[in-house]
Amino acid sequence: MTTLTEENYLKAIYHLTEKNQTVSVNELSKYLKIKMPSVNSMMKKFAEKNWVIYETYKPLQITPEGRKRAALVVRKHRLTEMFLVDKMGFGWEQVHEIAEQIEHIKSELFFEKIDELLDYPKTDPHGSPIPDKNGNIIKLNYLKLSECKPGQTVVFKALSESPNDLLNYLNQKKLSLKTAIEIIFIEPFDKSITVSYSGKQEIFSNLVCEKLLVEKA
Repeated sequence: MTTLTEENYLKAIYHLTEKNQTVSVNELSKYLKIKMPSVNSMMKKFAEKNWVIYETYKPLQITPEGRKRAALVVRKHRLTEMFLVDKMGFGWEQVHEIAEQIEHIKSELFFEKIDELLDYPKTDPHGSPIPDKNGNIIKLNYLKLSECKPGQTVVFKALSESPNDLLNYLNQKKLSLKTAIEIIFIEPFDKSITVSYSGKQEIFSNLVCEKLLVEKA
């Protein structure tokens, strides 16, 4: 059975290796805000358990067993976030810290019941895919809003990352998932985009548009 600390390490490695297959111990140390000697020590333990491939001065590789265990922690986190929003009325900007605590509950039955009550959702409140109970995760092939062209209409499906300041910003702009967005104009100088949705126009910076994931309507 994994400990709370091990689960936090696994989840961090999972997120850091979603785009790249490897991650350095230094990157992991910075991400977790834990000193390098402690991270090295934990990675040696992970290597003994066949969760990572660890060699001194070389990038870490997460093994299939390690990725499965990590995905199951992510599953608990994202199911919890969805339950808090869908059944308890929390805002999408309020749920991360609560889910960080609940995700370490060991009972598989508890999370299976949440899954059932939610009618087996595929994504969390931020549009991120929820791994299934075997650790499998669907790949979502979305575009960044910044990659779209004037005249296109797209649907806002997910966020590439969901810090609270971004979530609060989108709340202020009254932009939520599943909203249809029409691209009106792209400013050549700074790549900011004028869009239309829900009967109004807004201008989003390139920084925001990089984080909004969409699919063609």
